[in-house]
Amino acid sequence: MPHIHDKIDFTVEVFIVHDNKVLLRMHDKHHIWLSVGGHIELDEDPVEAAIREVKEEVGLDIKIIGEADGIKDQEEKNRGYKYLIPPRYLGRHPVSDTHEHIAFVYFATSDTDAIAESLSDHERSETRWVTKEELATMDLVPNVRFYAEEALKELSK
Repeated sequence: MPHIHDKIDFTVEVFIVHDNKVLLRMHDKHHIWLSVGGHIELDEDPVEAAIREVKEEVGLDIKIIGEADGIKDQEEKNRGYKYLIPPRYLGRHPVSDTHEHIAFVYFATSDTDAIAESLSDHERSETRWVTKEELATMDLVPNVRFYAEEALKELSK
């Protein structure tokens, strides 16, 4: 999706765990291993964006980990206020000299490891399910390594 703002955009990163492996995707432009993710669109919240991006990029149905704490069954009485599952981490990083992203980092699980090819040509790239041991040997940026290791710690059986 195009940028919503010329200076900063909100994005989601989703670290998906299945069978003691975490899914990583080679970014088409930056040529580094990242999680699945992308921009939050104007008509969606971060959780909706996370679920949509994963489905679009790798065809998986996921369960976002966490609870939407708050007053239960009160959405109608609370003027439509919706409690969201908070991200595990929240970060900000430069994309270029003039543009930044604020990233909502979620952990998720999938019932399958069957990856579907993205419908979008620019998102078709290599994906890998990676074990903790394999992570240690990969050339990863520090925050991706940290998030992937934390997701595996939390969600491996």
